[in-house]
Amino acid sequence: MTKGIGGFDLERELDKHWLRWTLLAWAVIAAWYLWDRWGPINGLALGDTDDNMRLMQVRALLDGQGWYDLRQYRLSPPGGLDIHWSRLVDLPIAALILLFKPFLGTAMAERLACGIAPLLPLGVTMAALGLTVRRLIAPAAWPLAIIILMGCTATMLMFVPLRIDHHGWQLACLALTVAGLADPRRARGGLTVGLSSAASLTIGLELLPYCAIAGAIVTLRWVWDGGEVRRMQAYALSLAGGSTLGFAVFASNANYAMRCDALTPVWLSVTIAAGVPLFALSLLNPASRAARLGLAAVAGAAIAGGFAGLFPQCLSRPEGVSDELYNTWLNNVREARPIYKHSFAMGFPIAVLPVIGIIGAAVAAMRARAADPLVAWAAIGLFTAFAGAMLLWQIRAGPAAQLLAVPGATALAWIVVPWFLGHKWMPVRILGSVAAFLIVSGLFAGFVVKYVKVDTPRPNRAVVARANARCMSAAGMSLLDRTLPPSTLFTHVDLGPRLIVMTHHKGIAGPYHRNERAILDVHHAFTGKPEAFRPIARRYGAQYLLVCPNMAESTVYRAREPNGFYGQLAKGQVPAWLDPVKLPRNAPYKLWRIRYDR
Repeated sequence: MTKGIGGFDLERELDKHWLRWTLLAWAVIAAWYLWDRWGPINGLALGDTDDNMRLMQVRALLDGQGWYDLRQYRLSPPGGLDIHWSRLVDLPIAALILLFKPFLGTAMAERLACGIAPLLPLGVTMAALGLTVRRLIAPAAWPLAIIILMGCTATMLMFVPLRIDHHGWQLACLALTVAGLADPRRARGGLTVGLSSAASLTIGLELLPYCAIAGAIVTLRWVWDGGEVRRMQAYALSLAGGSTLGFAVFASNANYAMRCDALTPVWLSVTIAAGVPLFALSLLNPASRAARLGLAAVAGAAIAGGFAGLFPQCLSRPEGVSDELYNTWLNNVREARPIYKHSFAMGFPIAVLPVIGIIGAAVAAMRARAADPLVAWAAIGLFTAFAGAMLLWQIRAGPAAQLLAVPGATALAWIVVPWFLGHKWMPVRILGSVAAFLIVSGLFAGFVVKYVKVDTPRPNRAVVARANARCMSAAGMSLLDRTLPPSTLFTHVDLGPRLIVMTHHKGIAGPYHRNERAILDVHHAFTGKPEAFRPIARRYGAQYLLVCPNMAESTVYRAREPNGFYGQLAKGQVPAWLDPVKLPRNAPYKLWRIRYDR
């Protein structure tokens, strides 16, 4: 035990009151984030299209739109865009707005809500990781896990102020799942895994593969040890029951269709079909390991075979998009590309920590002295390895991969750093412990990226980034608000959500796969012949054409069809039926009124 002044026992304090100190650490981190990012918060600088759309969904809810109606009527008029999300993540944002609104007004209440809401799942994640390392490493190891989490750049981006989309809450559910797998109390652990998986699926299907892996781990633990039957029972009932409740309370009207991209009847059937047989197997619970394996294999084959037979449409692209939309738009989404197609500066820091986490989990498993920690570490290692492999499919797996690596990295740090601190030579104690922590925490990757230049310079990247920032800025959007009365503006797909958040105007499309026609219409209008533009714009009642020169999306139009409609506009070849609208000289946009009478 480590004694301090007056006999204060630091290790005992960190153990006994760990949750209190974790919440205090979260409060300090949250306060620092709010102070550091107050400028963007005050300017409502929602940088991602999904964050903008999330705020619009909350506004619609508070303005009286139906609980089960998630269409966004300010885009793709007059019918609106179908958004495949659920209301679950809207609730904390709406609650914060309602809390602050009577005292600060609607505008400031929205800003504070968007600043604070992403920090709430961060607190859940910190507590869940603390639970995990306390159960598997040492009662006082949780501060080390929090420090390593703070260095997970991809993960922490999901929790920063203004990142109000659902990814932070899904990561919190994943952290709770890991804590449940590490729980020595089997029924409680199974309940935690089942409910966290159900909540994650209710929010969205991004972490569906991890939920499936968690279920497989719970089942295999029962196959190996019949004494795990209570964990599997609690998991089966909570997964099926939680998913059913999540669907009944949060599924939109549109999600009652047999679609593959959300918790629809398709995936609800799967969770029930998984939970009910697992619970039935737990009641049988044969003494023979071979018998348990055979029953589990039969159940798994029945679930997989039934899914393939009943829902063959879900075996390919879960989004259900056409080849044209996939090749025109979805295949160009940066976060949907594998890690090796991104720059070294982006990919290396994301990939380093999962590798360290796998090594740490393997070392911890070999050092485990009891069956429960051994199995838990094996599960975490499998989880982390799976997430690392997912990076080879899509880089959007990076936040989950880094999060899952935290327990393994913490285990390595708990072993290696004390060895250096206990060395007899002071230089080794100081420099060795610092170097060891930088390595096992993955923080060294930042220095490598800074001093090892591998990427080929791309001179146009700065131009595109500047255009993106200026066209999305509050100042730019307020200019559109002042210049025009409420109108429908035909503009880029990625500009649509920001336009409707910051102005009184309507747009045409947003980057949401269920709205294939609107997305393709925008691309066809900009890459096709000039004479094809007006019929498309007329379909949506568009009165004005708004473009952002050099915005990332516009470079796609020009690269695909240099002589298409947008390519000609970029060269100054403007049709006679477009009347220019005068904007200030430094405006980031070009704006025309569309005439249909010529």
